[in-house]
Amino acid sequence: MTNSIDNQPSDQKSKITRRSFIERTTKVAGLSLGLTFLDPINSLEVLADGGKVSSRRKPTLVFPVISDIHMNEKSDQTFNKFQTTLKQLNQLAPKQDAFAIVGDLTDNGLLPEYEKYKSTYETHKQAKAVSLIAIGNHDYWNGLSEADAQKRFLDVTKMPSIYFHQVIKGYHFIVLGTEDGVTEGTFSVSQIEWLSDQLKQAQADDPKKPIFVFHHQPIKDTMYGSEWGFNVNRDLFYDTLKKYPQVITFSGHTHYPLDDPRIIYQEDFTTIGTSTGAYLWLDAGRIQGEVPEGADILNQALIVEVYENKVLINRRDIHNNDWTGEPFEINLPANKNTFKYTDARKDKKPPFFTKDAMLSIANDMTTATSLAIMFTQAKDNLLVHDYKVIVTNTETKQVAKEYLGFSEFYKDPVPNPLILNLEGLAPSTTYDIEVFALDAYRNISTNSIKAIGRTKKGEPIKITLSKEKVNGIEDTLDVVVEGVRAPKSDWVGLYEVNENPGEVESIWWQYTEVSGGTCKFMYNPKNNVNATRYKQGSTYKIVYFYGSGYDAVASATFKVE
Repeated sequence: MTNSIDNQPSDQKSKITRRSFIERTTKVAGLSLGLTFLDPINSLEVLADGGKVSSRRKPTLVFPVISDIHMNEKSDQTFNKFQTTLKQLNQLAPKQDAFAIVGDLTDNGLLPEYEKYKSTYETHKQAKAVSLIAIGNHDYWNGLSEADAQKRFLDVTKMPSIYFHQVIKGYHFIVLGTEDGVTEGTFSVSQIEWLSDQLKQAQADDPKKPIFVFHHQPIKDTMYGSEWGFNVNRDLFYDTLKKYPQVITFSGHTHYPLDDPRIIYQEDFTTIGTSTGAYLWLDAGRIQGEVPEGADILNQALIVEVYENKVLINRRDIHNNDWTGEPFEINLPANKNTFKYTDARKDKKPPFFTKDAMLSIANDMTTATSLAIMFTQAKDNLLVHDYKVIVTNTETKQVAKEYLGFSEFYKDPVPNPLILNLEGLAPSTTYDIEVFALDAYRNISTNSIKAIGRTKKGEPIKITLSKEKVNGIEDTLDVVVEGVRAPKSDWVGLYEVNENPGEVESIWWQYTEVSGGTCKFMYNPKNNVNATRYKQGSTYKIVYFYGSGYDAVASATFKVE
């Protein structure tokens, strides 16, 4: 497989893939990417001087790394994706020395979920590949005690413990385990002290070789997505590792994509995120939401090649059967002074709109409270990550709204033109719209594109209930919500009338489905997740939220008699 768009079918040439979207700074770098993956990793050939083919030295060690499979009891989606992942990785790396999974094998740690995982993994696992499997927070979410949840995990995976040390072909692998189901992760002082002892042993064995460390949750304040990392004992954990620049840590949990250059980070050692085999999660505060539409398509993996003088970490789009970005390269023996992926690498070149870039209003998508803009994607030497949209009231000259929207770099093909829906505007109002581009390092374009748009006449979002009073705690309720947008992780929840969403959990909730601006559903109390708070004689409110947070846009109340 080569990298050139000219080798694609003619009907694909007009589409922008993530590979072409994440433009490279030099032709040499692009050539390297195209050549690196011509054949399976254990039998690569490269072009020598003069264009002649010569064999590249084979790696001394090869192992894939995946995470966050999230096998689900009721759905086969992640089951099918996991099968695809294993088959594809076997084709690309037919002689694996190890296979690492960095937590969240399951959605809820249930036996049927583990059985799905086990049957698939044992069918496709290479016989000579040593399994290195870490436990994740979701693997505890089965109602068992922490000890019993760990026992179930170990019984299925056959790991010796939730944290252990393995030597494979002279290289040291250390697998750590979060110790409970707390989302951000728990690594005790005793586990970190054990880690310190193992690092000393690995260092004494061969200080020039890399040491590979695996843990589900990331170390906070390191690579892209590490805001989801752990706080408790974070500094002790980091300081234990910082003595060893040869350490390379792999962590999952965030579901952040491998495409962003910040997914790898070096300061005192190297840390890298491992994406997901289940669904995409992204930065908060964007128009598309943290879990954007189509997020469950994402399926990514790493393949690590170890040579005497370097480690290559290759990023794979399993869902697209292709590579994304160039391989990350770590020189050996490791030296902090030669680290490439530090804060100092921060790109200072801003993205830009070309002279022929256009911005227009998609009138057929305009509503009373929203405008849909359609525009030509900007360009950047690395990655256009976001767009900043400033909406100004044409009459008053006051800024009405500011938005951030993803460039949707995580899609294949990357949409061009891009459409963004600007919600929360006033009816019958004219606005000046200006769009700036931002890259992964928050550089903002010096030029912008502009347009003028006007919202339609209309009424605000309205919730209509089939009745104001329900007969007892088992009676159902039909709900109609009018004037809402196409969902972007939007949801509806039930609360007692005086409760503040976000301060307490919802009694019941579900994601929304919208057709023609209208959402219809039936509320059935049997689906309450906090049933003890749903009582006769009390008044409740159904609240409609935009996004995955608590941006309430409408509500309606009813009483249980």
